[in-house]
Amino acid sequence: MRSKLIDYKGHKIFFQDFSGHSLIETDLVKEELKEVQAFVMQQPPDSLLVLADFSETQIGKDLMDILKDSSKITKSHVKKTAVLGVTGMKRILADMLMHVTGQAISVFEDEDRAKEWLIQP
Repeated sequence: MRSKLIDYKGHKIFFQDFSGHSLIETDLVKEELKEVQAFVMQQPPDSLLVLADFSETQIGKDLMDILKDSSKITKSHVKKTAVLGVTGMKRILADMLMHVTGQAISVFEDEDRAKEWLIQP
């Protein structure tokens, strides 16, 4: 699993690394997502700060459906989610994901700004 817990100014953030995958590498993203979901489900409800990086990753419909299903399952364990690398068409997909799952997601272009937002009460 590429994803990991990181420490930022004394706060634990679960950095979900889905970056750098093309459409032909969808299986790698699906495998990472499966491991991420298992980790998230072990955490207490409403406790996890999540930073998900989708930089340079292409998202097709099949992957979008899996992300949607995973978000529905894990959202009760997540306190806040910040996302990197979501521009253009991926931004539209992220907005759809928020609407369908009811999970609040904030999109950032800068990793440090995302981390600062996550640790704010």
